[in-house]
Amino acid sequence: MLGIKHNEQEQRSEDTWIGPAPWIQGQLPGPKASALIERDDKLTSPSYTRDYPLAVKRAFGSVIEDLDGNRFLDFAAGIAVCATGHCHPKVVAAIEAQARSLIHICGSDFYYPAMTELVEKLTAMVPGGRPQRVYLTNSGTEAVEAGIKLARYHTRRPWIIAFHGAFHGRTMGALSLTCSKARQRERFGPLIPMVAHVPYGDVQAIESQLFRYQMAPSEVAAVFVEAMQGEGGYVIPDQSFLKDLRALCDKHRILLVCDEIQSGAGRTGKWFAFEHFDIVPDIILMAKGMASGMPLGAVIARDDVMNWPPGAQGSTFGGNPVCCAAATATLKLIEDGYMANAAQLSPKLLAGLSDISAKRKVIARVRGLGLMCAADVISRRTGKGDPKRRERILQAAFQRGLVLLSCGETAIRFCPPLCINEAQLDVGLKLFDEAVATVL
Repeated sequence: MLGIKHNEQEQRSEDTWIGPAPWIQGQLPGPKASALIERDDKLTSPSYTRDYPLAVKRAFGSVIEDLDGNRFLDFAAGIAVCATGHCHPKVVAAIEAQARSLIHICGSDFYYPAMTELVEKLTAMVPGGRPQRVYLTNSGTEAVEAGIKLARYHTRRPWIIAFHGAFHGRTMGALSLTCSKARQRERFGPLIPMVAHVPYGDVQAIESQLFRYQMAPSEVAAVFVEAMQGEGGYVIPDQSFLKDLRALCDKHRILLVCDEIQSGAGRTGKWFAFEHFDIVPDIILMAKGMASGMPLGAVIARDDVMNWPPGAQGSTFGGNPVCCAAATATLKLIEDGYMANAAQLSPKLLAGLSDISAKRKVIARVRGLGLMCAADVISRRTGKGDPKRRERILQAAFQRGLVLLSCGETAIRFCPPLCINEAQLDVGLKLFDEAVATVL
């Protein structure tokens, strides 16, 4: 199966370009992939979900190659992580250059240019013109943990509010805010106390339910919210939701924390998803796409909010020099073209999914911002969500050389690398349509 070539923006060279995709030779998984999977399954944690029998040898741009030489179009980007595509030459060069001069020195204890340059860029990205400060972490989950601590420290209040469908991470504090799937919390309690949830999009429920029955607003440190829910199903709220939430927080002097871990770094066509709703939070959480796959997260907060003293929070590896260099190169690439590419290709992706929905009645509720799009899989008979059919569609797409991921209870997400081009998008939509047609 011969697919299309790479985007010219990916600046391929003969030693990095791995060929057109999709390119499938025989049954999947092949013998080499099967052998590795067998070895791996004997030793790794059974908690890993492993959506496909995909054993990766290498990847470049929007193309993944497995151990048997099969090539796949990547519409998952490592769960929206590889914003600049796999192994972008400029990111690789930044990593190599930094690794030759300084790999680690601990940013909690010392200074180095890679960290300073990155935090200068991150603070400049925040709209509104107010001074900002940055605390760097190793991951999105760690950013959430630090955000909880900062909010409680700054306000001297204990309660945190989050939303049904939210995914904020898996460590104990972050998991206390996560409310996406029961299995993610099952048998891990007790979690941290004084965390409450309301339905996503329902600001009125905070006042009518939580403030009436559970806590006084003067006891609430922060509201944590995804401007567009990720794992919860790529849910886009009503335009008024975040504005009303901002007003509620201002009224009661509660901090508004926007989790932009999946939706940030240009994925929605803007630096942050909250920019689509004309608000500015007090604290922003980032990770995933900001460093093209290197482990890095960030807490960005107004400087009057990030007022904890030396020693209140730190990290041995957070803000690692190599990760910072990768992030700086990543953010420049996003700013110089990939963020605009996400905005430009969004209507085409949504239109293509809508065409498939009109033709294949098992696909419904197409939605998205930028290159963060989704559609639900439903039963033709009942109109209700159909997770079993979704799984069959995902597997059928994989067999055709298209890598996709699920989200929410019945949705399939489309979050390709931001470097993807129009021709690749067309091929991906065609493969998805073929996969859907096999499970009607």
